Amino acid sequence: MAAVQVAGSLPCSQPRESPREPPPEPGGGFYRLSARLRALRPDDSSSARTEIHLLFDQLISENYREGGGVAPEDVSALLVQACRLVPPNQNHLVSKVSKLIHHLLNRLQVIVDEQNLDFLLAYTISAIRQCSSWTHMEILQALAALVYYNGSKCQKYLPDLLGKTGLLLKMSDLAQADPEVRRAAVHCMANLCLSVPGQPYLEEPYQNICFKAFLTILQSSKPSDMDDIIFCMLLQNALKGIQSLLNGGKMKLTQTDELGALLAVLKKTMFHGLPGLNIEMPTVLYPTPLPQYDGWPPVKPQQSESSASRPIANKKRKSKVKPKKIQQGEEEEEESGGEAEAAAGTGTGSMNMCEGNTRYPSSVGAQSLPRNESGPSGKAQVSSPFRSSSWKRVSSSESDYSDAEGSMQGKVRSYQAKVRQGALACFLSTIKSIEKKVLYGYWSAFVPDTPELGSPQSLSLITLTLKDPSPKTRACALQVLSAILEGSKQFLSVAEDTSEHKRAFIPFSATIASSIRELHRCLLLALVAESSSQTLTQIIKCLANLVSNAPYNRLKLSLLTKVWNQIKPYIRHKDVNVRVSSLTLLGAIVSTHAPLPEVRLLLQQPCSSGLSNSNSATPRLSTPDWWKKVPVGPSLEEAAVSSPKGSSEPCWLIQLCISTLVLPKEDSCSGSDTGPVAGSTYEPSPMRLEALQVLAHLARGYFSMAQVYLMELGEVICKCMGEADPSIQLHGAKLLEELGTGLIQQYKPDSPVPPEQRVPVLLVVMFWTMMLNGPLPRALQSSEHPTLQASACDALSAILPEAFSSLPNDRQILCITMLLGLNDSKNRLVKAATSRALGVYVLFPCLRQDVIFVADTANAILMSLEDKSLNVRAKAAWSLGNLTDTLVVNMETPDPSFQEEFSGLLLLKMLQSAIEASKDKDKVKSNAVRALGNLLHFLQPSHIEKPRFAEIIEESIQALISTVLIEAAMKVRWNACYAMGNVFKNPALPLGTAPWTSQAYDALTLVVTSCKNFKVRIRSATALSVPGKREQYGSVEQYAQIWNSLVIALQKSEDTTDFLEFKYCASLRTQICQALIHLLSLASASDLPCIRETLELNGDMIRSYILQFLKSGAEGEDSGAGHSPLERDQMVKVALEHISSVQALAGDTAKRAIVGFLEDTLTIYFDSSGSQVALLGSSNQ
Repeated sequence: MAAVQVAGSLPCSQPRESPREPPPEPGGGFYRLSARLRALRPDDSSSARTEIHLLFDQLISENYREGGGVAPEDVSALLVQACRLVPPNQNHLVSKVSKLIHHLLNRLQVIVDEQNLDFLLAYTISAIRQCSSWTHMEILQALAALVYYNGSKCQKYLPDLLGKTGLLLKMSDLAQADPEVRRAAVHCMANLCLSVPGQPYLEEPYQNICFKAFLTILQSSKPSDMDDIIFCMLLQNALKGIQSLLNGGKMKLTQTDELGALLAVLKKTMFHGLPGLNIEMPTVLYPTPLPQYDGWPPVKPQQSESSASRPIANKKRKSKVKPKKIQQGEEEEEESGGEAEAAAGTGTGSMNMCEGNTRYPSSVGAQSLPRNESGPSGKAQVSSPFRSSSWKRVSSSESDYSDAEGSMQGKVRSYQAKVRQGALACFLSTIKSIEKKVLYGYWSAFVPDTPELGSPQSLSLITLTLKDPSPKTRACALQVLSAILEGSKQFLSVAEDTSEHKRAFIPFSATIASSIRELHRCLLLALVAESSSQTLTQIIKCLANLVSNAPYNRLKLSLLTKVWNQIKPYIRHKDVNVRVSSLTLLGAIVSTHAPLPEVRLLLQQPCSSGLSNSNSATPRLSTPDWWKKVPVGPSLEEAAVSSPKGSSEPCWLIQLCISTLVLPKEDSCSGSDTGPVAGSTYEPSPMRLEALQVLAHLARGYFSMAQVYLMELGEVICKCMGEADPSIQLHGAKLLEELGTGLIQQYKPDSPVPPEQRVPVLLVVMFWTMMLNGPLPRALQSSEHPTLQASACDALSAILPEAFSSLPNDRQILCITMLLGLNDSKNRLVKAATSRALGVYVLFPCLRQDVIFVADTANAILMSLEDKSLNVRAKAAWSLGNLTDTLVVNMETPDPSFQEEFSGLLLLKMLQSAIEASKDKDKVKSNAVRALGNLLHFLQPSHIEKPRFAEIIEESIQALISTVLIEAAMKVRWNACYAMGNVFKNPALPLGTAPWTSQAYDALTLVVTSCKNFKVRIRSATALSVPGKREQYGSVEQYAQIWNSLVIALQKSEDTTDFLEFKYCASLRTQICQALIHLLSLASASDLPCIRETLELNGDMIRSYILQFLKSGAEGEDSGAGHSPLERDQMVKVALEHISSVQALAGDTAKRAIVGFLEDTLTIYFDSSGSQVALLGSSNQ
């Protein structure tokens, strides 16, 4: 703020006049003058008026320091007393008291309290109505200072200020003759719209009034009699007002016309004063996929110059052009500093491309630009207005304003730049206040498309990025573009490069692809031309946002290659922020749609490719083990021998990141404000953190490149985790987790990596031994840094199971002991991470049959299931599901010792906890029901026979039934149906005779016929086909109900309103057909009449679906365990043989009808595809 800057320039304490006198008390002058003012009484005599004038002058000229010992309530009381002494019709005194209000409130940064505000507002409103028009400017300035951040406390006076005949509306109207008064009125309105977070803001009707007033001002053109600078300030105030409404007022732009009108004026004002442009915009922009206004207006350089020099004559006369109003946010010093920096500061070495006054000097040779950037002649036309000598970068420091002509032009340009910055800041607030899907309707208005041959490029944010002379404005434009690109992945995912041949129309996908290409081209152009480090950082951040969201897997190659090659030299830039953002961009490249073949090739490029030898601030790269000072141990050489073959060319990006982390920097670099503490020899912390993140991205997306450096990366992790900086330790742990996960992925049964290309288990064992002998255990114990502890737990859970079993025994015990101990942590992050890690370990083949470990893990998980934190309970429920999976796997081993030794009491506790968890939130519930199904499957006859288990079994099954039926998340219901199928697999449970049998079947049949989600229907049909004996299906009526429900489900297998469910139709029909055939193969004589009845009614429908099942099988998941065609027709034959063998009741014709139906079905199947069956069978095998 201006006041703060001025205050900072004053001496901290007043110099002593002589050694005998102490320094004056802070605020002493204020209180002395205040006492004199309080002693006065209202008096209309000439002498009294003179005395008041003098007192006011002294108060205004007093040398205040911000917050310099003056209490805000004393300032308010003094202003109230001053107003009481001045009748509101005394022009000169009112003018003076208004200056006093404005000066004191701004200088001392005081926000007036509600009680005094009430009096002062009433006074200023009365003064405006009674005084001459020449005083209005000062009164409005005082009013602006009073309402600053006080909008919500002015409710009583809002009708007077903003009503239909409100003072501010009248004075801000286009009809207002005095431009200064109009600007001051708009300034008051803008300040009224400001609100403090957490405090009430302006009421909606008044918000709308202000919004419309601001919009009208921005839509109107500059009156011929208005000073350029006054007009700029008017626009600035209107923009700040709208910004305040969007930020603090949380105003929602719901109407298309309202948003379109705002975006239209923002597009107009963001080019305000840019030379060579006289942009004409429609009143409203509408959402459209195509550019609406892509032509450049005619260039009028003469008009631009004359308007710039117009205000010279009247500038001296009006001293109010640049008021010291702090709330207005004048940024003269900051802007001029930025412009001077941009004009003078250039990069070093290969960066030194943009000296001189214009954005694109002719000295930038073709070799500086990407090869395809020399566009058609249209591009030259685009940039030609900006090469005009009338618009060179000017330094706007105050010392340059001595010459009338130069100072005036410089000042006007500075104010015009602030308008553009204000428009862009307002645009940023607009983006944050609307939904992204709404914003992308206006994509073509602000983001360029590739111009046709010979035509100029459309006006967009890129125009400002490439052409604006102010580095701050360029940076603002890039921030807005970044905000648009952020989260645009779904919108940009439609982009696709089409074939080159001409089409009758251009598809939308091709338009978006063209726009993405143009963004790459222009941002890379901006990159080579930029000289300001701050703006350079914004360009690179914008590129990183573009790279993170663009669908490169659907676009032509080379886009990423160009970005990659052009960003390489900036890794050595002097400015640390540029270096950090360059690494961020490289991280975005290696994480977008990984793995991409284009990026894999880039990673394999030679180390020297594209890296300049200019003054570097990062270490040089050399051989793969260039950085090791002492070897970790003799085992490294052995490991190197057995490590998998990688690329013959070392990966330069991995080497760069490792050198950034472990080698001292070669020379000092700028940007020391973000650098390390004094005496540190390494790169600044942000640079090292970014390097760790890039390595983590590489480990996740391009593990085959990272695995070559496994042991080196292990040593880097040990070094980082051993440092004092917790953030470096944390990112080191995250890198360890990514490497561990990459190793686990390699060894998964479905891994595409051939065994000879995997990292040998011996090397993985050595890697983890190094970790466990290094700082990892210490990180696990660092209770003062719980986030680090949690990350270390996550890393520990990423050990390859095959390697864990080969670790030294004491290291295995260390891991288990650490995790079980940390489960008692009071920190929820740590507890959640530990619960998850235990859930991983319990699946390890070498641990899952260890009864003691499984029991200890179960007790730890049950304790976490009772935690207050939902996240801890969710992780614990997932781990309980894994633990019960282990119990079921152990049932399949020939050795029964595990089942016999596992505690029945612990099983009871697990069942009780799972029942309670099944009543929790969906995140917990989905895994709780999975655990219940597994536990009921695991129960042995010895358990079921015990009376204390009978009640808990009943409760468990009721919990599953209610979860199947409840309107919960589909994942929860799917897991409940799956769990029910698991229950049916336990032959020791009294399925068919127990009272809960009918309830369980009723729940599943209701789901299979009516659930909206087809995957849940599939899972319920699967559960219904689990029981292996007829008696498990219960009575004849129960069997008939299940049979009929499955037939109805088959009829309704295509009835859905959700298009996404159609892809599961075939899988659902397959599963239902399988269930029907399974029921037929178990049917008793009493069941046959019911079956015949449905066949008479729906025989043709059932036959057609069974034929489909026999011919094609399932498509997609849940396909009936992937039966081959031969197995499927065998299932029908088994059903036919079973029905044939059933002893039918005397006089019952049902058996003959069913046998005939099955025989006919098989005959049709063999007739239509007899030879095809064998073919299908062999292909499936």
